[in-house]
Amino acid sequence: MLTDYSLKMPKNINAGEHAIEQLEGIITQASKIVIFTDKGILATGLVDLPKAIIEKAGIDYTIISDIPAEPNYHEAQAMVDEFKKENADFIIAIGGGSVMDVAKLSSILATDEYTVKDLLDDPLLAKKQITSLMIPTTAGTGAEATPNSIVGVPEKDLKIGIVNPEMIADYVILDSRMIKNLPKPIAAATGVDALCHAIECFTSAKANPISNTFALEALDLIMNNIIEACTNPEALDAKSHMLLGSFYAGVAITSSGTTAVHALSYPLGGKYHIAHGVSNAMLLTPVMKFNEPAIKDLLAVAYDRVVKDGDKDLAVDEKSAYMISKLEEIVKILEIPTSLKTFNVPEEDLDGLVAAGMEVTRLLVNNKREVTPEDARNIYLEVM
Repeated sequence: MLTDYSLKMPKNINAGEHAIEQLEGIITQASKIVIFTDKGILATGLVDLPKAIIEKAGIDYTIISDIPAEPNYHEAQAMVDEFKKENADFIIAIGGGSVMDVAKLSSILATDEYTVKDLLDDPLLAKKQITSLMIPTTAGTGAEATPNSIVGVPEKDLKIGIVNPEMIADYVILDSRMIKNLPKPIAAATGVDALCHAIECFTSAKANPISNTFALEALDLIMNNIIEACTNPEALDAKSHMLLGSFYAGVAITSSGTTAVHALSYPLGGKYHIAHGVSNAMLLTPVMKFNEPAIKDLLAVAYDRVVKDGDKDLAVDEKSAYMISKLEEIVKILEIPTSLKTFNVPEEDLDGLVAAGMEVTRLLVNNKREVTPEDARNIYLEVM
């Protein structure tokens, strides 16, 4: 465990079933607001209540809704350029990870001094220029809590995380009504993404007392609520727990970091455009089984926290095996694809996948067990 560690998180967090109503007090100093969202969210009417609150306050606003799912850096730059034309002093992101990531980039790229491409090479160049508020509509990516923005890099068939503490949101609103009618496939994929954040951060080489506090609470909330939250639209308590769990897991990322699950999933999104949560779900069990010799004591601790009616007298090996089987069971119950055949990924692409995955050293260094190219090959083969 690290001996020196730190925590960065949003300055103001409002949570609860009616948290969205706090928006009125948050925007009092704004003169022009840009709402980032996507066309799907816009069509659901989820933007209507925030929009009504802004209109009631008499504040000028514009909506940018043509944000693509999991954008590459060219697409992200186009959104930033669109934002610049508005001369706004407040950003509200209403959506999932892609929407929030583009909004975060816009909050530090309001001038022409740097571009998204420049931040791929030096992410710390830019400084916060625009006040930002994140309202997640999935539970989820945890993007509302992190200093990360993930963009595709087409020339590398890879997704890369731009990490800059200046991108951390000024405000976050967690309101379960915003995820009430989320379609099950999206709820499941994003929910397992949050589950990965929690278990990876807890078993990371950079785990520490601060990150563990958030990661363990996130793991408890997510594992004990994800099935109900994803399968029952009326389960607002479970959905509230998932929103909190997702947020806590995002906070854990800022202090610890994800590991080989995320590292090896990035090429699957970058080249084949497999949804991020789905690619993580595919790799979760294979990576945890690979890591088990190095993390079984930690998985046993997680068992004691998460399994409410579990036998605390079980051996460490038994607790560890139970946790991995439970992760596998969650993915199966939620009917998330676990084979790359579903996405027509040919086995002859294996060498390229391994090469691209091994480039994600930012996350691979967090893995408690070293991942060699041969190890990565074997893990990918498990999901081929």
